[in-house]
Amino acid sequence: MLILSIDTSTRTGSAAILRDSQVLAEVSGYEETPYSTRLFRDVTLLQERAKFRLDQIDVFAVAAGPGSFTGLRVGLTAVKAWAEVHRKPIAAISGLEAIAHEGLIGEPSIGSNTGASNTGFLSPFLDARRGQVYGAVYRRSSHAGIGLELASDESILSLEEFLQLVKEKSSQPAVLVSPTPEVLPASRVAEILPGAGIVQVSAALAPAIGRLGFERATRGDLVDSMGLDANYVRRSDAESAWKDG
Repeated sequence: MLILSIDTSTRTGSAAILRDSQVLAEVSGYEETPYSTRLFRDVTLLQERAKFRLDQIDVFAVAAGPGSFTGLRVGLTAVKAWAEVHRKPIAAISGLEAIAHEGLIGEPSIGSNTGASNTGFLSPFLDARRGQVYGAVYRRSSHAGIGLELASDESILSLEEFLQLVKEKSSQPAVLVSPTPEVLPASRVAEILPGAGIVQVSAALAPAIGRLGFERATRGDLVDSMGLDANYVRRSDAESAWKDG
């Protein structure tokens, strides 16, 4: 199964082409170039590297939010158009779930011996600017395909609200997972979540989104171009936090 994966939810955007769950090629990087130009350039570069045509794609996987209002709109509009033209299905993936998934397969914890591999709960978060984060709490589950299910809503929260959410929803020592862990003050994390671990993952989420897209496809959990929608998360706040996104 050939999967084209797109993430335009943050300024560190990425695109990847996968054969089932194996990444064949990837393009990513932080830059100020608008996604309306950058996305199509990156997909063209992927095509040059991996030698594929868009009509050969079996599933389009895309970050459906939360994140930059403008970025999400560009990515979702492009995927809608490709899926419609080529009559292919779409896997709509939460960027926070992709972060949590990366934490599962993850990297060493910062500041604690508690790792993502030995806890039942993971709390992914992403910088939303202006003292806010997009965040949620996930629990590991053998009934959730790839092993994760939501234990809270995905929300845009102040740093304090996010830490309190994690404290309320996690019945075990917390593991926080993010490509931007530095946005949480270490002193407040230690005070509210003593013993918490922090796992830093790559900001390039397209590979994780593609792997989750493959898992969705094997379960038949896909949508068509008309059914694809964005998860902006309290839209007015998201627009304010990312007005330059």
